[in-house]
Amino acid sequence: MEVAIVTVGDEILAGDTRNTNAERLARRLDERGATVARMLTIPDDRELIAGIVDDWRRQFDAVIVGGGLGGTHDDVTMAAVADAFGRELVLEAEVREDLIEHMADYEGVDPDDLDPAEVDLDLEAWGATPAGARPLLNPVGLCPGAVVENVYVFPGPPAEFEAMFDLVAEAFGGDAVSETFETTAPEGSLTDTLDQFREQFDLVVGSYPSRSGRNRLKVTGSDPDAVAEGVDWLRERVATPET
Repeated sequence: MEVAIVTVGDEILAGDTRNTNAERLARRLDERGATVARMLTIPDDRELIAGIVDDWRRQFDAVIVGGGLGGTHDDVTMAAVADAFGRELVLEAEVREDLIEHMADYEGVDPDDLDPAEVDLDLEAWGATPAGARPLLNPVGLCPGAVVENVYVFPGPPAEFEAMFDLVAEAFGGDAVSETFETTAPEGSLTDTLDQFREQFDLVVGSYPSRSGRNRLKVTGSDPDAVAEGVDWLRERVATPET
């Protein structure tokens, strides 16, 4: 399964906010056997978001879009995703009810005693999702996410982002298997060995340097036995902390 990750936010591009969502999501997808094929951060630009989503939803098995949900002027992601599918935004009854319950809890009153007309919140702005989408009620925050065909839309705050992925995690998987081990060999000395590895094995190998003096080699494939064989082959030819 090939997945593309799109994170949205001017604050990320300005360096004001770390993009921890993409890092953690990529790790979780990898653990489930899915392959992250693309990762991109873009600004709060409705037309740009719509174009990327429309393009990538056709190229990959799934697209996960995070950030830019809410009722402020720069929260344009949900509308952009609706544009990508040529759909209108609608406030589903279950989302409306959930938002009212959130507001009632915030004000410390019973939801039945709260007049929706007096709620100090633009329910449409904060809760509308593309028509025909499956809304994802937010377990730890206000704004819902949504699933539109193979596109998943999550809020940006990390706790909300991760909690929402938990709701749909079972939809992501694949047969990718990886094994990582450390080597004390300098990365520059591995070139010939890795070239030989690629000639001999139908596997992907990555070399990741570290200032600690222990670099990492990661072998990835779809057959656990082949991955194990490739790792054994490398261990016999590169210095490891155990040796």
